[in-house]
Amino acid sequence: MKRKRCDMEEATKKKKMTAIGSAIEELSVLSIAKTTIVTTKTETTNIISLPLKPLLSFCKLIVQVLDKIGPTMAVLRQDIDQNIQRLEKMWETDPIVYSNLVEILRKEAKEGSSKKPKSCSRAAVWLTRAMDFTLALLQRLVKDMSQNMQQAVEESYNLTIKPWHGWISCAAFKVALKLVPNNNTFINVLAGKDESYQMVQDDIRSLISLLIPLLSQLHSILELHEVHKLKST
Repeated sequence: MKRKRCDMEEATKKKKMTAIGSAIEELSVLSIAKTTIVTTKTETTNIISLPLKPLLSFCKLIVQVLDKIGPTMAVLRQDIDQNIQRLEKMWETDPIVYSNLVEILRKEAKEGSSKKPKSCSRAAVWLTRAMDFTLALLQRLVKDMSQNMQQAVEESYNLTIKPWHGWISCAAFKVALKLVPNNNTFINVLAGKDESYQMVQDDIRSLISLLIPLLSQLHSILELHEVHKLKST
């Protein structure tokens, strides 16, 4: 029993060393914490709630995964960093009130500032699209680990981000696409020490299973606040 426990602890430590493993761990915490139940004298209601700090921590780990693709993701990475910082600054103004992403969206909707270029609502929209891209790419990879990496990145971008980008951003991405590594290089940098392709594939599946419900909730929240169709400024 003691030996088995040690093996499990060692496996956990090894998983934490990888970008995918860290993302799984952070997203698991977020999945547990995301629902708030409010009980009154007359009824019990499930309030849509999404803790901000765990969400931003997960987005930072997404950046680590995208970094493995190389310079192609530089523009997207910069956008993610800026959007994280914007939401963190809002949180810092009142960590209690703005501990929940929904409260921030509600505030800006009430003020009529949701669609402004530097709004937190816009930041949330683009972070969601970055996660959409990541999900689409991981789904393609897990389906066929030997597929052409450049094609997988391009198809994922076309499906999730391109419809919302202007022509300048689209052109920049097309140029950067030439810098995408081959699939073996990408998988190898995702893998931990002594981790096989099968183990990486299993990790990716675990991340996908956690990311799908999170994105479903995020899209519902953004649509509820009528910011889901915002395009790049």
